[in-house]
Amino acid sequence: MAGLESKKIALGLSTVFAASGLAIVPQSISRSTQNTGQELRGVWLTNVDSDVLFSQDRLNTGIKRLAKLNFNTIYPTVWNAGHTLYPSQVAFQSTGETHRLYPDSKATGQRDSREAAQRDRDMLKELIAVARRENLHVVPWFEFGFMAPANSELVKRHPDWVTQRRDGSKIVMKEGIHPRVWLNPFHPGVQKFLIDLASEVVTRYDVDGIQFDDHFGLPAPWGYDPYTVNLYRKEHKWKRPSRIATNPEWVRWRASKLTAFMGKLHQAVKAKNPKVTISLSPNPARFAYKWYMQDWVTWEKRGYIDELVLQVYRTDRKGFLSELQRPEVIRAKRRIPVSIGILSGLKNQNVSMNWIQKQVKWTRSHKFAGVSFFFYETLLTSKTESLAQRSTGLQTLFPNPIRRSSISEGWKFSKK
Repeated sequence: MAGLESKKIALGLSTVFAASGLAIVPQSISRSTQNTGQELRGVWLTNVDSDVLFSQDRLNTGIKRLAKLNFNTIYPTVWNAGHTLYPSQVAFQSTGETHRLYPDSKATGQRDSREAAQRDRDMLKELIAVARRENLHVVPWFEFGFMAPANSELVKRHPDWVTQRRDGSKIVMKEGIHPRVWLNPFHPGVQKFLIDLASEVVTRYDVDGIQFDDHFGLPAPWGYDPYTVNLYRKEHKWKRPSRIATNPEWVRWRASKLTAFMGKLHQAVKAKNPKVTISLSPNPARFAYKWYMQDWVTWEKRGYIDELVLQVYRTDRKGFLSELQRPEVIRAKRRIPVSIGILSGLKNQNVSMNWIQKQVKWTRSHKFAGVSFFFYETLLTSKTESLAQRSTGLQTLFPNPIRRSSISEGWKFSKK
């Protein structure tokens, strides 16, 4: 699932949901799950605008709360702001640091004291231990994908890994204050780094899978760095790429290169641990392909992904349902578990439980494999509804435990 910043930018989410108090939806909602005995009930855990990962006590409380509410899957961030959130030798070799839990977006050092207090804590190891006791599946989430802070040690040590726009500029300002750059998905060093990170997680930890999201792509204006341009020219009789970032042929070429890398990553991860699920949480297909070079329709057809959690962050019924009814989505959900990512709120944007319940109802009525919520903090905390109200609303949706929709769990599409 995409990181917190892209929720506010990539899909242009700006509408603040009106609070309407808790509206309990009829019990038909809780009975309308697929008759397969399986449903994904997931939550993303991030280290931005949330403190659930910052201590073992908070982890214990959060995971136990989710288990009590009959969730079955958590997606904890493990790659954010140029750092891993678990002790990593791969990261150490490229950044000089093994891990960092607190994001320091402005590089002010203001969080160094809190980071020092973490000592050598292995958050992922702790999380997995609690999740296993509570029968929750764990799918680590590489939240930042190819994105990195412009002033990160990773970028300082590997400036040749960074791609650029046609005018030579490299920085994008997230939320107007956070300077970011994009790592070049086609550079061998970048590819090896991400493959090694993913392989490290699936070999060192008892995880059920790994997940990438819309940051595992290349924004359309980028890709004009010398390495990529030379690669393109070699394959096109020294012709230069189009000056228009969304030129169909230029988009197709970059998308095909990203598809090839996805195939390499899939092969490498499955060679290390054949049982893990490779999950993807992208934007809808047309947007993902044109603006992020993510041809996830082809990835699914080629078997590169085992699970799709489609981000459908919409503020109206028509917009939400239109994405659920897209032909490519209908085809995909007959072959692999396809669930819907639902926005439960942002730091400055409330989403009412009534609206959350409606989206879950529509998702179930269209026979999807389940839902996942972005993100933990806003799912349970709202400026207009109490923790008790939010919890009651979720209990209405999920009154009983259920197995996670997963190919490894024997998932099969049901028309019922």
